[in-house]
Amino acid sequence: MEFGFNSLSNLAKIKKNVKRKRISSYDKSGANADFIFIENKEKYNICDIHGSGIIKHIWMTLASQDNNYLRKVIIRMWWDDEENPSVECPIGDFFGIGHGKTVNFWSLPLSMGPNDGKGFNCFFPMPFSRRARIEVENESDESKLICYFYIDYEEYSEIEPSYGRFHVLWRRENPCKGQDYEYLKKRSYKASKFSKKNPSHEDDYLVMEAEGEGHYVGCHLDIHNLFETERHNWPGEGDDYIEIDDGEIVLYGTGTEDYFCGSWCPIQYYCSPYFGVTLTGGKNWSGKISYYRYHIEDPIYFHKNIKIKIEHGHANQRSDDWSSTAYWYQTEPHKKFNPLLPVDERLPREKPKEIK
Repeated sequence: MEFGFNSLSNLAKIKKNVKRKRISSYDKSGANADFIFIENKEKYNICDIHGSGIIKHIWMTLASQDNNYLRKVIIRMWWDDEENPSVECPIGDFFGIGHGKTVNFWSLPLSMGPNDGKGFNCFFPMPFSRRARIEVENESDESKLICYFYIDYEEYSEIEPSYGRFHVLWRRENPCKGQDYEYLKKRSYKASKFSKKNPSHEDDYLVMEAEGEGHYVGCHLDIHNLFETERHNWPGEGDDYIEIDDGEIVLYGTGTEDYFCGSWCPIQYYCSPYFGVTLTGGKNWSGKISYYRYHIEDPIYFHKNIKIKIEHGHANQRSDDWSSTAYWYQTEPHKKFNPLLPVDERLPREKPKEIK
């Protein structure tokens, strides 16, 4: 059985045995209050679909008087009555940018659109055989959340057993365990900046790990540069290091911006279908930076397990505030995620500010 369309070349093909369905926040009274309220400290199921299908598109826009709502609101997803969610993520990070910020950008699977990046879209397909449940939780202490949404999906009598389930993991190390910044001011750091070795990769930043069979399809990485200096202050130079199937395969990269398909310590905003720089930081890479890389044409396959790592600075010498959101598909059951950080530990830093 075929599902969906792969490109414009077969868009005209008539599909049988499929129904287009939608769940949205429209005002069922016929008035124009096309949203739901989620009170502070409350959860709301925005969809609970029974049957087989594939979610093809999620659109949302949110409003709150809490300035940190993008990190205080959590989205979770369960497939086929599983006990533990396959998706658990702060809602702003889920849609492609960290730091509790929004900005206009587009990629093939995720985008934030006008105004000011507050129109959230996800086009990752999300298959399910028996049930799909999506929950939004408002962990704000005081402010209720206004939530508009569409969930567009295809309904089938059954779906192929070869389809993996969609997974999303958010992580943060604040700060990463590198050298203290007094050390980074010394000449000895300058001498070891490129020569220090990292043979074990034990202390690399962990983007995600999974057990089972599937494929990793990318991430976005969000760095808050905590080192204040007038010297060259690029927080990258960390190699990506990917261990597959108990280390049977290792994919070894050459540097932070290289993994994100850029070059030469980028300082320019850029977006494309598969990679981009959505937040560039300020002068001398100060403040908040965000990169994304989606493996749509080149998924990274695993048959037993996988660990996606990246050094925080060459040989893990930097101690910046890092967070990331990883996306992948795999068979179930999946390895249970560690508990999500509590609200206070998810909030973006205020300082140091960007240097203009």
